[in-house]
Amino acid sequence: MTLDEIIGFTTALPQVGVLRAGPENGAPEAAWGDVFFFHDPDGDAYERRRMPFATIVVKDHPGFDTASELDRPGVFRVNIAVGRRLFEELVGHPPAAHPEHAAEVDPAAADRIIGHPVYAAQGWVAVVCPGEATSARVRELLTAARERDAARHGGRARRD
Repeated sequence: MTLDEIIGFTTALPQVGVLRAGPENGAPEAAWGDVFFFHDPDGDAYERRRMPFATIVVKDHPGFDTASELDRPGVFRVNIAVGRRLFEELVGHPPAAHPEHAAEVDPAAADRIIGHPVYAAQGWVAVVCPGEATSARVRELLTAARERDAARHGGRARRD
């Protein structure tokens, strides 16, 4: 999957807002180019500072998040909030145990579902450059994460 395919798929889900961080929307410079997906029934998720249910990170964040080596040409990572139960199903251990297992995987390897290098303890998974092995599952996980986020926010309908 390309970055644009992931953005297109995710924004086609019901009530999803997307923010591609840049100077035009006041995002911090460190986040420019990264993409954030929100359950957004009212069109104001970013203004309300709601947490995204998924992100795409396009570069390393020195001093914070460099394990996936995203500064390589054409490399990006999709990150998805899947919750504790699904996290354990996907990676084989609960989020709280991730520090004990982190060395077992290469966070820079492409097309593999792993615990997020920074946010695994919060139930986030990550995939560097989803490809043949993970694309279908990534779509399922993005859909489930959007549904989970909608349920958490009361599943409110859009006010038009």
